[in-house]
Amino acid sequence: MIGEHVADFSVKPTLTGEKVVLRPFADTDLDGMRAALSDPEVIRLTGSTADEDPVEQERILRRWYGTRNAQPDRLDLAVVDRAGGGCVGEVVFNEWSAADSSCNFRVLIGPAGRDRGLGTEAVRMFVGYGFEQVGLHRIGLEVFAFNPRARRVYEKVGFVAEGVLREVKRDGDGWVDATVMSILSHEWERHRGCP
Repeated sequence: MIGEHVADFSVKPTLTGEKVVLRPFADTDLDGMRAALSDPEVIRLTGSTADEDPVEQERILRRWYGTRNAQPDRLDLAVVDRAGGGCVGEVVFNEWSAADSSCNFRVLIGPAGRDRGLGTEAVRMFVGYGFEQVGLHRIGLEVFAFNPRARRVYEKVGFVAEGVLREVKRDGDGWVDATVMSILSHEWERHRGCP
């Protein structure tokens, strides 16, 4: 049964689908992540900020992605497009609670990986790994109201809206809400990411 065993995130798997491979980060992924993280749409949809100093930005990028594979309390995997072989984004389990068998989930897909179903397949594979191999009970996330494309992907995989965090992010001259969503192990067991 799903959720009976709980491992940590020290195992960094390689998961292969029809369209994407999810795998530990390699130095060759920096170009893909650099392109994704500098995309204005990614910056807005993830609530990130762009660092104006390119030297500092590069130093942070190299340090961050150079240490992802050594983190036992989180799982960061590169999303690699099988058609072209390049890294187009990442999937992440973080904010892990071993006691509650739960964690937060996030995904980032850059412009090179959009509108071809890569994100949906990556989310489905990664969430399945979390339940079926790690033994998680709950995977949660937050999605901004101005990101309906991401919310559709989450719903397609089986995430359920739990509530709204009102006006959590400044967006230009206004404010935007975020929806809290989750999926539970017994839900995944029933539909395997295809509700």
